Amino acid sequence: MPDGSIFKRCGCRHPDTGKPLGNACPKLRRPNRAWSSEHGHWAYQLELPATGDGCRRQLRRAGLDSRRDAAAELDHARTLLALAGHDRRRRTEIADLLQTTVRAGGVLPDIDGVRQRLRGDGPLGPMPTVAEYLTQWLSDLTIDANTIRGYESIVRVHLIPHLGQVALDKLRTGHVRAMFTAIERRNEEIRAAKASTDPGVRATVAGVRPTGPSTRQRIRACLRKAINDALADELIVGSNPAALVKTPANRPLPIVWEDERVQRWKVTGKVPGPVMVWTDTQIVQFLDYAAVHAPDLYPMWHYMAYRGPRRGEACGLRDSEVRLHRRETTINNQIATHGYTAVQKPPKSRAGNRDLVLDAETVKVLTAYKARRAAWQLAAGNSWPDTGLFFVRPDGHPWHPNAVTQRFRRLVRQAGLPPIRLHDLRHSAATVALGAGVDIKVLAEQLGHSTTTLTRDTYQSVTKDLHRSAADAVANTIDRRRPKTA
Repeated sequence: MPDGSIFKRCGCRHPDTGKPLGNACPKLRRPNRAWSSEHGHWAYQLELPATGDGCRRQLRRAGLDSRRDAAAELDHARTLLALAGHDRRRRTEIADLLQTTVRAGGVLPDIDGVRQRLRGDGPLGPMPTVAEYLTQWLSDLTIDANTIRGYESIVRVHLIPHLGQVALDKLRTGHVRAMFTAIERRNEEIRAAKASTDPGVRATVAGVRPTGPSTRQRIRACLRKAINDALADELIVGSNPAALVKTPANRPLPIVWEDERVQRWKVTGKVPGPVMVWTDTQIVQFLDYAAVHAPDLYPMWHYMAYRGPRRGEACGLRDSEVRLHRRETTINNQIATHGYTAVQKPPKSRAGNRDLVLDAETVKVLTAYKARRAAWQLAAGNSWPDTGLFFVRPDGHPWHPNAVTQRFRRLVRQAGLPPIRLHDLRHSAATVALGAGVDIKVLAEQLGHSTTTLTRDTYQSVTKDLHRSAADAVANTIDRRRPKTA
């Protein structure tokens, strides 16, 4: 294959015909035939492998500032072609890539990137933008539908607007940091507008919420996952810029509804934090109220308050996995919501599949519930559906998780108790367990946490009794060293 050539061209035209002179302009050369340094611009030409249908073609680029630039780009093109070795198909694909890039006025592809893509036998077309790649990536995912739904929202709302125009192989940590900076700047604008005294300004952000720390963590996780997949597919090389950018991990920790906080809430109506938990006394007050005013859901809430399963796990508890004679239940199913559609599926993680040992009081409550459910079934006759679930509505149909949440909120208000989310009933169960001296490893397994780290990080500050006991233990140890006074 010819090595190519470097020459000069200009924009001059023939005075008679008006046709471009190209590299035949007499001003391009000095009298000694050397190239003039004062006229024209540098260009190069390289013979490319024939097209797929056998047509001859050449790679040409003009308008370069110096001979050195032309030589460097010509060498770059030669190196790219050499990567294919004797593979005719790959040489043709590289030639197609070079021709497309030069015609579009782009920069020649990175040599290491093309080498990596050749190794992975992937396509060598123009590198997609982040928007193009993420769109295709979403369509190829085969993970849980609810997770895909979350990724789609993040890609549409955050990643494509901020990063979509960047070529995938050009994405750097600076781009990712700039995205989070822009998100925080928008947060400040939203907060300022909501605090404005102008109703018109406040109306511009009606229903708009700032992007909180948890959402920023999910944005980073989604981008990190997508780039990791691109690296695994050898579409790009290098490191993952999303993995190198840190975002604030200010995950809200549970706060106990102690008496002082309850009194303040009654006066101001303000809740101290987004995650609140009840004391054991407040749990008892709620369950006693629920037993009278919501007997159909009271057993499920009792189970959640005492053993701490997630909402979907309680709704999806299978009848065959409740063994009251052995005082245990097995969590291996859940009812999740995809939008509003309820879907049964296994727990998301391996740790989510677990056995929950029951206490005597819970066994008593669930035994009474089974007797009541049998009466419901007898009254329904042949219309009773066979769902295979333990907790069902009085007509035998499954509980929709959202309906359980709505009933819970309404009953908390009616009972006059300080507000918590239904999920916080799980936090309350964990808090009471810690206060009762349950080992952290046992509690992590009960909650379905994969490690004790999450359990410790979440509940390290919720029970002051443990901290008081620790403080007293330290003081007593020191005091025993003091000399006895007469």
